[in-house]
Amino acid sequence: MQNHLKYELHNVLSGKSEVRFGTVIQATARYLKNGEETSVALEDGKRFKSEEKERLENYIVQNNLWVKEIDLSNYVSEGAEQKVYLKDSEYVLKLNDSIYYTSWKDYLLIYYFIIIF
Repeated sequence: MQNHLKYELHNVLSGKSEVRFGTVIQATARYLKNGEETSVALEDGKRFKSEEKERLENYIVQNNLWVKEIDLSNYVSEGAEQKVYLKDSEYVLKLNDSIYYTSWKDYLLIYYFIIIF
């Protein structure tokens, strides 16, 4: 079972497997990884994350990925890293600031795994 899981994760990360709802997250994580500078990440984590955020926002604008339908009056709750809003009777939206992750790429990969498993 564990070998199957490792194999599946490898296929997902390498882009060999497609997963429902995961394509956008996978493409975004790949975009961030392609622009990564290892030395910057090691030298100054805050500066790296700030630069990564700027790149991520540019990618979101270029690919029209902003979620614009958030009704802030439908606020439900919040935790340490996210605020939760009702989208409709079936879904919620979570706004996350990735405070517990060293990079947005790490956050996206974790979120991607949650979706596929």
